[in-house]
Amino acid sequence: MLLMEQEELKRLEDKCTQENPPDCIAGCPIHVDARKLMSDIQKMDLKSARATLQKKQPFPGIIGRICDHPCEDVCKRRDVGSPISIAALERFCVQNQSGNTQKAGIIPEKSQTVAIVGSGLRGLTAAYDLAKKGYKVTLFEKTDRIGGNLWDFPENQLSPQVIGEELSVLSRLKVQIEVNKEITSRDLAKLQENFKALYLGLAKQSPDALDLLGEDYEVDPVTCETTTKGIFGGALADNDSPIRSVADGRKAAISIDRFLQGVSLTASREGEGSFESKLFVNTKGIEPLPAVPMSNEQAGYTVEEAVKEAARCLNCQCLECVKACKYIENYGSYPKKYLRQIYNNNSIVMGMRHANKMINSCSLCGLCAEVCPQGLDLGEVCKTSRESMVSKGKMPPSAHEFALRDMDFSNSDKFALTRHQPGYNSSNYVFFPGCQLSASSPDQVEQVYKFLMENLSGGVGLMLRCCGAPADWAGEKDLYRNNSEVLAAEWEHLGKPQIITACSTCHSMFRTKFPDIVSLWELMADMELPVQGNKLNGGKVAVQDACTTRHEPSIHNAVREILKKLNYDIEELPYSKELTKCCGYGGLMSFANRELAQTIVEDRISESDVDYVAYCAMCRDRFASKGKRTLHILDLVFEDDLEQAAVKPGVGFSYRHENRAKLKRKLLHSLWQETPSAKEEAYMSIDLQLNDRVWEIMEDRHILIEDIQQVIEYAERTGRKFINPDNGHSLAHYRPLRVTYWVEYEPQNQGFVVFNTYCHRMEIVEGAHE
Repeated sequence: MLLMEQEELKRLEDKCTQENPPDCIAGCPIHVDARKLMSDIQKMDLKSARATLQKKQPFPGIIGRICDHPCEDVCKRRDVGSPISIAALERFCVQNQSGNTQKAGIIPEKSQTVAIVGSGLRGLTAAYDLAKKGYKVTLFEKTDRIGGNLWDFPENQLSPQVIGEELSVLSRLKVQIEVNKEITSRDLAKLQENFKALYLGLAKQSPDALDLLGEDYEVDPVTCETTTKGIFGGALADNDSPIRSVADGRKAAISIDRFLQGVSLTASREGEGSFESKLFVNTKGIEPLPAVPMSNEQAGYTVEEAVKEAARCLNCQCLECVKACKYIENYGSYPKKYLRQIYNNNSIVMGMRHANKMINSCSLCGLCAEVCPQGLDLGEVCKTSRESMVSKGKMPPSAHEFALRDMDFSNSDKFALTRHQPGYNSSNYVFFPGCQLSASSPDQVEQVYKFLMENLSGGVGLMLRCCGAPADWAGEKDLYRNNSEVLAAEWEHLGKPQIITACSTCHSMFRTKFPDIVSLWELMADMELPVQGNKLNGGKVAVQDACTTRHEPSIHNAVREILKKLNYDIEELPYSKELTKCCGYGGLMSFANRELAQTIVEDRISESDVDYVAYCAMCRDRFASKGKRTLHILDLVFEDDLEQAAVKPGVGFSYRHENRAKLKRKLLHSLWQETPSAKEEAYMSIDLQLNDRVWEIMEDRHILIEDIQQVIEYAERTGRKFINPDNGHSLAHYRPLRVTYWVEYEPQNQGFVVFNTYCHRMEIVEGAHE
């Protein structure tokens, strides 16, 4: 599927739990935002705290003092200590904001009228909510004052003054209040004539409700609708819970509003009342803390106590992937929002695709799916999106061009090679070292191949080329398929031997395509290693597991077994094995977003002070490029100077090509006694002098030595160059394919000194005219 459809988008969005409310909000029948309330208190912003309460509570000065706090029963903090004292903190807020009466606001009046019988919390809430919507509400109370059992609370908890102040908002909302007005069953017919809707603000099956509607009346638990059209009643029998009474009245108000508008009473009611949230909150490793005690229980929390108690709040969120992945963190949001951005990006026909860089920056490593409680894999979505852009011709050529050029080089006759072991006409095995190990450590490829030939019987063939991962990561499905077909044909030509991979990415690319594949590390774990006794000095190291082995526990175990054989103690990084982090090369991140890739390296190497051991050549070189002492596992077996190996800098892009080409030439000469062709392009003979600054520019901008050589050869052959009269430097450009390269240089002795170089994807049109 190249384009995410709406149904698929919804399915994926539902996997991300981040936007689900925390348990305290979901457990509150009216969904007071306790998480924000705790934040407000920590900041000592009591005005904001009061507004947070008022957003959901009809009468915060009352509810904040008497709420029976079902939220605390589900507070996540109870798993690591005591639940947050939310009710006490609400009380703190309202006690410290006295005189802050609610503003009624300007409400467009509606013509419909609503009668409410009973002025307990159910009736009061329904009257408040409906009046806020502009309905003409009349509240009937059989006693001489509204409030019902609010007057039964102890005065030190809820004073008459507070009740009066809070309920005064009803007058400002133009609610008509009729006290000493008892409504009997004989009055219902007349009320129905005079009002468009009627709400009995009474607990279900209460004596008053039975008297009004009879013993057999029923109330729909979802809509509060009775069997008589236009009459609504309390859906809850419990009259002891203040907050549930408020929720009951609010549910009825919603239904009455819908009834008067003539829309469905049952649609989209799932989020009303208490419910179980899907939000995942990881409490592992959080220090258990008890509730902050009050110095005076009757007076409630002091300011200092309230701030301290609110600070115990876990600020419940999921964000497991954001905590684990610097890529997801980098864009300041979370997968559900990214999914929508990717969907919108794919849907654009004309205009800017602003999410391209985000989509191309993912390493596709799968860590997000591993840590996500629902298994949401954002990398798979990014990869599918890349394939969609490529298929529509919308993929920016600059995103992956250099990586695909590198792959093309590895599959050209400059590196690609397929041979049986010298002296053999068949192969039981074939060693596939991969293009990156061959580029970083060609000598070790040679040593490993010799080791395998000496220890495995039946012939060990050799295949040098790229597995096609860059094409797969870039979304180039046709290119990847073509590469796989050539590779499969080469393997079949050898007689379909068992493939031995030294590169974890190659292993991941091959495991679903070839029936018999084994990692070099799995073999070496069971073999006697060719190391000298004086090298078995051991020490402590941390293992950087390759992200492409995430679901390969046998490789994880094999690497650790090799280290144990070499007397090394292993320190597991916080994210290792199936939770390992990418080095920033996977998915071509380092080409699409170099700054982010560097951040990822710095984050990973900061996780331990001990030396790292990697079994991916790119992991090793990228860590070393930032000064982290890192060894490749083959260093421990074949290198004599481990100290030097640990600090050896990574190989630059230009020399990666050169190392592959030299490896092929050397092996052909030393093992098969073949003399490689001496043919080379004219530009290849040009000698360059490059200082450190120019090397840094070349690495940063992905410019190769051969690119500079081609510019100079073309300029010197054609004379197409500019001469700076001030310093005599030549400035020339050349566009071999889709990239234009510029070089500032000067002839010197038998070669050329390079002062600067850069590249872009604009085409220079010479001789253009209007």
